Amino acid sequence: MAHIKTAGTTKGNRDSRGKRLGIKLYGGEKASVGNIVVRQKGTKVHPGLGTSMGKDFTIFALTSGLVKFSTRMGKKIVSVVS
Repeated sequence: MAHIKTAGTTKGNRDSRGKRLGIKLYGGEKASVGNIVVRQKGTKVHPGLGTSMGKDFTIFALTSGLVKFSTRMGKKIVSVVS
């Protein structure tokens, strides 16, 4: 009696795609206006001078210049300084 086993392994084998989060421009790199610096869920990194945060917590450059990471009161800050 030939038959196929229950496909339990393939049934639950689906997975979601990665969301491509993370730092897009590192410290010392050039950023122009509108460039995305950090893509994140929640505020792991806070915006500083020359940057702003979108409603999905994306930090982007408001001015062109060099990306600079620092800490202030225990929080990671990203700035774009010209």
